Amino acid sequence: MARRAIGAVGIIGLAAIGVICWLALRSQAPIAAAQTAPQAIPVTAGVVAAQDVPIFLNAIGTVQAYNMVAIKSRVDGQIVRIDFKEGQDVKSGDPLFQIDARPFQAALDQAQASKQKDEAQLAGAQLDLERYEKLIGTGYQTRQSYDNQKATVAQLQAAIKGDEAQISTAKLNLSYADIRSPIDGRTGARLVDKGNLVHANDNNPLVMVTEVKPIFVSFTLPQETLGDVRENHKGSPLAVYAYTGDGKKQLAEGKLTLIDNTIDQATGTIHLKARFDNEDEPLWPGQFVGLRVVLSTRRDVATVPSQTVQNGPNGHYAYVIKPDNTVERREVEVASIQDGIAVVTKGLATGERVVVDGQYRLTNGARVNPQVPPTPAGAAG
Repeated sequence: MARRAIGAVGIIGLAAIGVICWLALRSQAPIAAAQTAPQAIPVTAGVVAAQDVPIFLNAIGTVQAYNMVAIKSRVDGQIVRIDFKEGQDVKSGDPLFQIDARPFQAALDQAQASKQKDEAQLAGAQLDLERYEKLIGTGYQTRQSYDNQKATVAQLQAAIKGDEAQISTAKLNLSYADIRSPIDGRTGARLVDKGNLVHANDNNPLVMVTEVKPIFVSFTLPQETLGDVRENHKGSPLAVYAYTGDGKKQLAEGKLTLIDNTIDQATGTIHLKARFDNEDEPLWPGQFVGLRVVLSTRRDVATVPSQTVQNGPNGHYAYVIKPDNTVERREVEVASIQDGIAVVTKGLATGERVVVDGQYRLTNGARVNPQVPPTPAGAAG
């Protein structure tokens, strides 16, 4: 019995020691946890940069040929020669079509012969008139004969003027048989082949010639922008940049040339045109392009990547990284966000480090592990 009692006492003692150790360890765990520093939150860091940022308006425009001419025949006849290839660049005055000129040459020869005949008759009539004038005083010619001969001379003079008009018309028709380009441009598809008979009253053209250097882009902007456009257009023409439809590639730079004189009441827009030199022909008639009309440029302003700026209940804010790698949540004012760049007018200073990505885990005063964003492939080192 005594041994059993001693054993029970020993077991109870060991249990008590275990409980005491467990309670001691449990009381020290919060202290160790409190002494362990919180883990730094990984974020992507950036720097507030000062740069010039353009202020522009976006639009979608349609490219239009500077000039477009439908080549038609002014006379009736058969096409005997074609002097161009489809899609060829031509200069003003270059031959395009030749219509059979023989009928017009014959008409010119006939008009010239008629004039020569009337000139010969006029010469004889004038000699007779001079003789009648000398004989009328002697009584060998009457006043009536003299007046009749004078009228004949005037009639022949009028006939010669008519002949000259016929000659001019014949020469004009003969020149019309040689169809030439009226402008510098590029020919389109040939719509009539050699050997076909054409008429002056045909509705369809023989070919279209379009001038693509320079070229226009026609577009519209909301009427609310008219004041800014007119105000900034006063000093010098506004710069206009043309981009591909997806906006990723710039095609050409031009100048604003037209602000229309009325607003379209149906759409509430104002029509504008921009002129582009188009030397390398990146723009093509009928093409849809994205446009940026540059109103002005903000000089030396604080900028950050657009994702740096977050929206909060009180407006925009950003996290600024302090020298000890803790963050401060700071209210900021943003003038504009475009092309992935936010222009900050208040709240950030040039050179400060900011959190560009990873803000969703942050609170004011949190410790961070800033990471520099990777350099894009192909960027200049």
